[in-house]
Amino acid sequence: MRPATQGSQYLLRAAVNRRPELLCSALRDCGALGPREVVEWHSPLPDKYKEFRDRAAVRALKLENKIKAPLAEFWPSRGPVWDALGISSDSRPILVEAKAHIPESVSRAKASSTTSIKRIEKSLALARKHYTRKSEADWSAPFYQYANRLAYQFWLRERNDISSSLVFLCFTNAKDMKGASTDEEWHGALRLIHAVLGLPSALRNEGVHHAFLDARLLSDLTSL
Repeated sequence: MRPATQGSQYLLRAAVNRRPELLCSALRDCGALGPREVVEWHSPLPDKYKEFRDRAAVRALKLENKIKAPLAEFWPSRGPVWDALGISSDSRPILVEAKAHIPESVSRAKASSTTSIKRIEKSLALARKHYTRKSEADWSAPFYQYANRLAYQFWLRERNDISSSLVFLCFTNAKDMKGASTDEEWHGALRLIHAVLGLPSALRNEGVHHAFLDARLLSDLTSL
């Protein structure tokens, strides 16, 4: 895999492998970790910085023996690719989706087969009902990636009783990407995402968190 040199992928690799204390601090600040918790990261690591999806992600989080509701029955293959996966010192899975600029948040479903589309629609509807209760918002666009990460978290926690933490990591001052300069800019974008998806303002009780990390704190690192 060709090394990333900018953007959320590069910044997250730098944080995981060179500044894990900064990353853990950001996760503690948002409530994704307890005051003394640390994380053992399983991706992305220097061995090709591999990222995981589907059953490989389950294996990376060492959850094979804890799964009661098979992922294949909930989501078609080639599901979410996780930017980072780790296990906290309290044995809790940590799943990270990172962004370096706000436009990255826009996405729509791309499944083409009828079977995959129907399975995705069914699972998104189940997750939407759980998180929103009454909303009929379309979760296939324009914030599909955000929605499918929430669906994965729903599958882990509600279908498999696994107390996972889902973290949306927002980098500020990612100058190469013309990213947001402040946490407040990201908060505004996240409020919009939640409004469009019919979500409440916060989902901490569901193990969903928003962390913020200043990219300038990683600017002294060489390319990974």
